[in-house]
Amino acid sequence: MDNTKSAARPRVVIIGGGFGGINLAKKLKNKPVDVLLLDKHNYHTFQPLLYQVAMGSIEADSIAFPFRRIFTGQKNFTFNMCEVKTINPEKHTVTTSLGDVPYDYLVIATGADTNFFGNEQLENNTMPMKNVGEALNIRSYMLQNLEKAVVEKSFEEREALLTFVVVGGGPTGVELSGSLAELRNHVLCKDYPSLCEEDMKVYLVEGKPVVLGAMSAYASAKAKKDLLKMGVMIHNGVHVQSYDGNELKIDDGTVIKTRNVFWAAGVMGEMPGGLPAGALTRGNRIQTDEINRVVGYRDIFAIGDVSAMITPETPNGIPGMAQGAIQTGQHLAKNILHLINGEPTEPFKYFDKGSLATIGQSKAVADIWKLHFGGLVAWILWMFVHLMSLVGFSNKLSVFVSWAVKYFTRNTDNRLIVRFYNAKTRMPVAELEPEVTGRES
Repeated sequence: MDNTKSAARPRVVIIGGGFGGINLAKKLKNKPVDVLLLDKHNYHTFQPLLYQVAMGSIEADSIAFPFRRIFTGQKNFTFNMCEVKTINPEKHTVTTSLGDVPYDYLVIATGADTNFFGNEQLENNTMPMKNVGEALNIRSYMLQNLEKAVVEKSFEEREALLTFVVVGGGPTGVELSGSLAELRNHVLCKDYPSLCEEDMKVYLVEGKPVVLGAMSAYASAKAKKDLLKMGVMIHNGVHVQSYDGNELKIDDGTVIKTRNVFWAAGVMGEMPGGLPAGALTRGNRIQTDEINRVVGYRDIFAIGDVSAMITPETPNGIPGMAQGAIQTGQHLAKNILHLINGEPTEPFKYFDKGSLATIGQSKAVADIWKLHFGGLVAWILWMFVHLMSLVGFSNKLSVFVSWAVKYFTRNTDNRLIVRFYNAKTRMPVAELEPEVTGRES
């Protein structure tokens, strides 16, 4: 790693290559600054389609794209793959696994991680889905349990293997439970002749009285109606108390025996250490002013999901969606240049382009300005927006082909168990081990 910086050109160090980070870096192309991006992965992930990787609808590399490919030809851009450990504001450096890195302007764009709300049992036994590795873990574990159910002699254990619980009724939870229902309704009996549709159960558990609570009343009602029609059993207005790997207990007294609990119930800011506790607010997010500058600092900024810009227009902060990260990243690029040139900065104004969520094939909901609609038109719009938002032509083509195959066949070719997931160690393993199958070899 080159830890030196030019004395003539300010260095902008960006921690995190999500939507906010890459859009900020792109906007600084050909500007009089040096841009250094730090990330523990060497690729950008299109998180809205992680659930399709988990369900085997598309391949993992279709939603990931190398940073070095994204920024080919941007001469003022450098990337280093490393883990950022600590921010040192007094030294104007960040400590990484490769050493200390100096900065003139630091931008924290680390995104969000799964929030288990302090419940260690849920953290240890449920499966989150915030990155490619976790999505592949869900895919492997789901397929392993389907294979185990085929040969399982115990009715009770077989039922638990075929019971899937999704916790969280936001877009991710709705899309994940809808995909599981489609798997049961259109694939299970074909690929596993000894199993039938009635054998597999799908539950959606949500603490709010409605699903898709952040969207319109129409979208919430439409999504719930579609999910129920697909056979998803919905528990609204309740909370998961515990899950020990065998039994999931809900605070209304419901007990569900299951081996499959997927956690999509909450997020929290993910960031390195170094900032004082006073800089943080609800959800472990960083308090920022109207130009995304961290409160109390002149040269440190935060954008995207890790940022909490509290204004009268956004009392809960900018929505934790891709558009919020993209817009704050692009706007911050302008303000950094204003600061370098000694010019007045411009306060950020979030423009809500609307919200989309898909429930299943030909089923989706859309809130676009004052328009609220669902069904086939919303589904086509959802596909177009997500397809065009992918980075790289090859990824767009790969996803389009996968979607076309699935549309006409109601099936996919991506359900390969290429690595096995050990639920006890919560780690993928190279070979099928006795503790994974529950049987002695």
